[in-house]
Amino acid sequence: MRKIIALFLVIILMSCEKENKLDVDVSKVKVTFELDRFDKDFYESKKGLNELKNLYPFLFPHFVNDSVWNNKRVDSDELELFKETEKIYADINDVENQLRTLFKHIKYYNPKFQSPRVITMLTNIDYENRVVYRDSLLLVSLDAYLGEKHKFYGDYPAYVKQNNKKENIVVDVASKIIDQQVLPKTNRTFIDKMIYKGKKMYLKDTYLTELPDYLKIGYSKEKFDWALANEEEIWRYFMEKDLLFSTDKSLDKRFLDIAPFSKFYMGQDNLSPGRIGEWIGWEIVKSYMKNNDVSLHELIRTSEEEIFIKSKYKPRR
Repeated sequence: MRKIIALFLVIILMSCEKENKLDVDVSKVKVTFELDRFDKDFYESKKGLNELKNLYPFLFPHFVNDSVWNNKRVDSDELELFKETEKIYADINDVENQLRTLFKHIKYYNPKFQSPRVITMLTNIDYENRVVYRDSLLLVSLDAYLGEKHKFYGDYPAYVKQNNKKENIVVDVASKIIDQQVLPKTNRTFIDKMIYKGKKMYLKDTYLTELPDYLKIGYSKEKFDWALANEEEIWRYFMEKDLLFSTDKSLDKRFLDIAPFSKFYMGQDNLSPGRIGEWIGWEIVKSYMKNNDVSLHELIRTSEEEIFIKSKYKPRR
């Protein structure tokens, strides 16, 4: 009986160790960064245009006449956008703390990482460029994160505006930084593309340890639960249709690109989340990291083919 109990305790400890593998201590990791509110300085402060140009020279292209900027500062639509943004972001300490924790995790794994200067701004809800990252500079468009039910997003499709929330800022920042850490590949097969995206998602696991998985990948909770419940069926479909090693580019649109749902061409496609291939790729990379003793840097350098072979991936039943 004692041996059975001891064995049971060992199994529990091993299980906990696996679950907490990414729960690293970053309390002693030092990061410093500035967070500047260009939006407040531009619309609310009494700073003159020349003073703003000195503070943020990169935000004032030389070919734009000063009259354009002066008109923006008094435009009623612009001021309404700023007013609505301030309702949510008058105090931005929680966002700043999330970014600090993110930067600490990145530096834990990448000691040479330098935290960028963070600047918040308004871009008239430029969804495609709501976060811009260039090494030492990070621009965040706060007006793209006013909440999925905000009146400004009335015409947006649901699968887009569900990620227009404050908690998505740190996810999008992480994504932009990871894009520069995991360089694009020329691999053409569907399985390679899935695993390439899965690598990026696994980096989010390491950098955003406190966030739920559905938020990391940008799914609603309902659609994420659908993916969990149907993992075996999804994998069987990919296998039976011989999709894994296909180079058909139409698979990108069906299973990898941003979309309201994935396209299996079946009756209940609308219940699925878009980018289900990315989610499966993430599960394969998780399996690979669970079954192989490799570092994060080794994961990034390892080929997608090798990851697939050594992952021993088996979908949930």
